[in-house]
Amino acid sequence: MSLVGGDFPVQQSELAGAVAMVTGAGQGIGAAVTRALVAAGAVVAAVDRNPGPLAELADGLSGKPGEPGAPATAGPVHPYLLDVSDPAAVESTVDLIEGQLGPLTILVNVAGILRVAPAVELTDQDWADTFAVNTTGVFHTCRSVGRRMAGRGTGAIVTVGSNAAGVPRTGMAAYAASKAAATMFTRCLGLELGRSGVRCNIVSPGSTDTEMQRALWQDDATAAEQRVIDGDPASYRVGIPLGRIAQPADIAEAVAFLVSDRARHITMHDLYVDGGATLRA
Repeated sequence: MSLVGGDFPVQQSELAGAVAMVTGAGQGIGAAVTRALVAAGAVVAAVDRNPGPLAELADGLSGKPGEPGAPATAGPVHPYLLDVSDPAAVESTVDLIEGQLGPLTILVNVAGILRVAPAVELTDQDWADTFAVNTTGVFHTCRSVGRRMAGRGTGAIVTVGSNAAGVPRTGMAAYAASKAAATMFTRCLGLELGRSGVRCNIVSPGSTDTEMQRALWQDDATAAEQRVIDGDPASYRVGIPLGRIAQPADIAEAVAFLVSDRARHITMHDLYVDGGATLRA
């Protein structure tokens, strides 16, 4: 047995032989997903557009320096620089990954950005940038990897969405709409690829202790976290019934389950991991 992020016991050989691609792997949920898949035995192509966090992640999990885009080494994590909003770059990077590591059997879409503003004050650029990464980026990676998986008759895709895709949030119109679009795209993809043996699911986190979450906090972290747990009637936001904010490992554990054979009969599912915050509305 080994631990995912020091929190969860997993079977170390559960994903032995699997080759995974994780976008947004440099920090937060993406880094936790990478650790979870490595703990379960997978080889991971860790993809991000920021080289520094990628190198640190590869160093920590492989025990040696990782150079994004360099030829694959013997370690379990291989960093690749990629902006998922660039379709040509996605195609060439997927080709490179499969040439160096072997056929992809797992894709996890985590890359995302958040621009917060009232809907009528969002700029065109905020809207376009949000959809370019959160929605179109998912389309680019799923199209490229899904086509290959379908041809081989096997594979598992998970898109990390958000509970904001199912419940309106003040100040988060662009983010919520982009995540709702990515969620429905992933479900449609699962319907189309089901007979090819490819499963497509969504994990929808609620408030999670990441840099993106902390960027929303205006004061002391402890007080801000408690306000999230308690909820805010002024913004029509209920609290978290379980009384805690998620850790990235909580989300990663759900992803690891959905890409494993334990979930072999699950597809097109949207799994909320939010401590009950949306009351599953």
